[in-house]
Amino acid sequence: MAKEIQTVEVAKASAGGFKGVREDLLALTKARLSLLVVLTTLFGYLVAARSSGDFSWVTLFHTLVGTILAASGGAVFNQLMEVEQDSRMRRTAGRPLPGNRMPKPIAFIIGWLLCAFGIIHLGMKVNMVAASMAAATLLTYLFIYTPMKRVSSSNTIVGGISGALPPLIGWAAGGQPLWSIGGLFLLALLFFWQMPHFAAINWMYREEYAQGGFKMWSNDDETGKKTAWIAISFSALILILGLLTPLLTPVMSAWGSIGGAALGLLMLWLSVKFLKSGDRNDARKLFFYTLLYLPLMMIVSYSAWSSPR
Repeated sequence: MAKEIQTVEVAKASAGGFKGVREDLLALTKARLSLLVVLTTLFGYLVAARSSGDFSWVTLFHTLVGTILAASGGAVFNQLMEVEQDSRMRRTAGRPLPGNRMPKPIAFIIGWLLCAFGIIHLGMKVNMVAASMAAATLLTYLFIYTPMKRVSSSNTIVGGISGALPPLIGWAAGGQPLWSIGGLFLLALLFFWQMPHFAAINWMYREEYAQGGFKMWSNDDETGKKTAWIAISFSALILILGLLTPLLTPVMSAWGSIGGAALGLLMLWLSVKFLKSGDRNDARKLFFYTLLYLPLMMIVSYSAWSSPR
C-alpha cells in the first residue's frame, strides 16, 4: 500500500514538473506575442493571395511554421539580453531566466535553433524575400530595439518598425512585391497601430519600466498628457489610413473606408478621453481597444481587399 502511494506521488510530481517546463517554455518564447506575429503574417498572406487569386495551403503552412519558429527564437534572445532588467520589474521577475528556472546556455541554444530553423525554413520552403523579412524583423528587434530601450525613448519607433515587418513576410510569401501600395499599407497599418498600443501600456507600467532601467516615453509623464498626445497623433494617422486608403488606391473597395474610419475614430476618441482624464482606467480602456482594433481592422481590410477581375 505504501509503495502504491509513493508511486502516485511520484506521478503527480512528474506531471507537475512537465507542466512547469511547458509553462516556462511558453513564457520563454512569449507565446502570446509570437501568436500576434503569426496572425499578422497570416493576414499579409491572405491579402496577397486575394490580390493575385493564387492561394496555396502548402505555402501558407510553411510560412506560418517558419514565422512562429523565428518569432519564438527572437523572444528567447530578447529575454536573454534583458535578464537583469526583467528581474527588477514585478511583471517580468517571474520569467524563467530571472527566476533561475532555466540555465542561460540552454535558453541560448533554444533561441539559436528556433531562429535558424525559422529563417532557413522560410528560405527553402517559401521564398528568399519572406526569409529576408523574417531576418530583418529579428535584426531590428534584437540588435537595435532591445539595446536601445536602455538608451533612448525613441526605441518605441524602432520597435514599431520591427513589429510592422511580419505582415510583409506573408505578403512576400504570396508573391507580391514589397514596395507596392498593398505592402506599404500593411507596413503603415501595423506601425501606426503599435504607437497608441505601446504608449498606453508604457504609461500604465511607467514606474516598473523606470525601475527596470528602460527609457520609455511615459517614464516621467505623471499626468499622462505627453502619452495621450502621442496616442492621439497616431490614432489620427490610423483614422486617415483607414479612411483614405480605400478611397485613393486600388487595393481596397471604397466601402472599406467606412469600417476603417469607424474603427480609427473610436481609437481617437479613447485617446482624447485619456488626455482629458489622465486616469489609469482610461489608459487601460485604450490599451484593450488597441487589442480589439487590430483583428477587426484586418477583417475589414480583407473583406474590402480588391481581388483580380
